[in-house]
Amino acid sequence: MTAKGSYSYPPRGLNRETAARYVGVGTTKFDEMVHDGRMPRPIKIDGKVVWDIHKIDASFSDLEEALKALKQEAA
Repeated sequence: MTAKGSYSYPPRGLNRETAARYVGVGTTKFDEMVHDGRMPRPIKIDGKVVWDIHKIDASFSDLEEALKALKQEAA
């Protein structure tokens, strides 16, 4: 038996704090990354805002290319 709130599998939808921790950054940096497109936008499920872990994984995999594009825009 697992304790209430613990999972034997990762949840598909992550709240903001968990999504930021999953990526390895703080919430302020995560918000910045969502705003500039490096991380996906959240979805709302009955008023709860969640990030799809699969979209986060895809965005994280593309992060190096996204950073290069941002640097080129700034130049």
